[in-house]
Amino acid sequence: MKTILFLRSASLLGALAATATIVRAQPSLTVYNQNFAVVRDTIPLDLKVGVNRVVFPDTTASLEPDSVVLRDPAGKRQFQILEQSYRADPLSQSLLLSLYEGKTIDFRVTKGEKTEIVQGKIIRSGYVSPNTARGFGGDPYNGVSQPIVEVDGQLRFSLPGEPVFPALPSDAILKPTLNWVLRTDEGGPFKAELGYVTGGMTWKADYNLVAPENKIGVSDTLDLTGWVTFNNTSGKTFENARIKLMAGDVNKIDSNNGRGRGGGMMGGFGGMGAAMAPTVTEKTFDEYHLYTLSEPTTLRDRETKQVEFARAPGIKSQTLYIYDGASIPSGSYSYDGIRNDQNYGVTSHTKVMVMREFANTPENGLGIPLPKGRLRFYKRDADGQMEFIGENVIDHTPKGETVRVAMGNAFDLVGERKRTAYKIDSNYIDESFQITVRNHKAAPVEVRVVEHLYRGANWNITEKSNAFVKNEANTVEFRVQIPPDSEKVVTYKVHYTW
Repeated sequence: MKTILFLRSASLLGALAATATIVRAQPSLTVYNQNFAVVRDTIPLDLKVGVNRVVFPDTTASLEPDSVVLRDPAGKRQFQILEQSYRADPLSQSLLLSLYEGKTIDFRVTKGEKTEIVQGKIIRSGYVSPNTARGFGGDPYNGVSQPIVEVDGQLRFSLPGEPVFPALPSDAILKPTLNWVLRTDEGGPFKAELGYVTGGMTWKADYNLVAPENKIGVSDTLDLTGWVTFNNTSGKTFENARIKLMAGDVNKIDSNNGRGRGGGMMGGFGGMGAAMAPTVTEKTFDEYHLYTLSEPTTLRDRETKQVEFARAPGIKSQTLYIYDGASIPSGSYSYDGIRNDQNYGVTSHTKVMVMREFANTPENGLGIPLPKGRLRFYKRDADGQMEFIGENVIDHTPKGETVRVAMGNAFDLVGERKRTAYKIDSNYIDESFQITVRNHKAAPVEVRVVEHLYRGANWNITEKSNAFVKNEANTVEFRVQIPPDSEKVVTYKVHYTW
């Protein structure tokens, strides 16, 4: 049986240079935002006819062993994997202590300038395996991890000093390791492709939008910058890696409970200024979007890294003021229940919401699928300084759609909503409302008054003070222009039948 050991340490590679040249291939990753990634690596194999043992000590600590694919990408070399094993417990002090449980070892104790050796018996090492540390069923491990050492007949719930181990176990590993037993009828060297799914990697999108200082109520322009944020907790550093990002709801079975789960809705991204080359290219892949970073990057273990993926100056946007005054109770109500509750939807509030919207179109400098992510808004004040004015989260937004984000409540706009009439009969309800919006700003504004017609699917507005548009099946919107330091009143009467 031939044993092949793949060593990625530069010093060890140098030691092998006399017998073999092993060139480290550039790894590639496809990262999902569901805390996993697909890792692809090229490894040189030189198999002999018969059975070969292969050791690959350069995997992640969160590898899913049953996801491993080892193959000849050229399809020319046939081999069979007789066995595969995976170990994710690299050599550590706590692991070595576990190997000496029930045995006595030396501890080096330093007191001032004096050092002495104390012997202690390892009753319990306190070692927690990687699988246990990650938790079962997605729950973190909360068990006892303190070591117990017997010294001079007394138990200590701590180490008496620095442990000194007699020898290194023959099966100790320095990195998470894959081991294979391969059989082939055709020997010789070739480059194999290794692929596997690993946990501990995710990505998300963030946006910063800066608006200039201008008059209230006038359409703004925005400078948009987008970031990809990677988080690598896989237990492995990927140097100079080619990275792709998968956007969409990819179903993945939870290995802890067997249930499928979807990730957050995400879309593609791009869109740089005209003078800059794109750092991300996008392609449609099946029902998803696949994005490729144009330059390799290094993702270190336990590192959070950001890459700018979009820069779109001067996109047109609009500030909206929305008064949705009805305080509708949460929970599920039937039409019958709402009809029988005379006070349903009568309670109101005074807050007028501020929203910003912009078109995701090529004409507006975008026209790209935007992934789910957080948007932070800044606006320049009269001194030209940027001030933070709000943030929110957008869902996946295809190109051609409008992005609308709530940013908070207006300080100088106040709404008031009250019911003025109510009549119920065996097969109809008549209900009237009066909505007053006051503008204390120094400039005119348009306020969109939103009303929900919640008492039935069959409704008709029989009286109204202002024109309205129908947004949804049971939602209408009155758009009113309010001069500075003025108020406007909207009234309507709705007739429900069943």
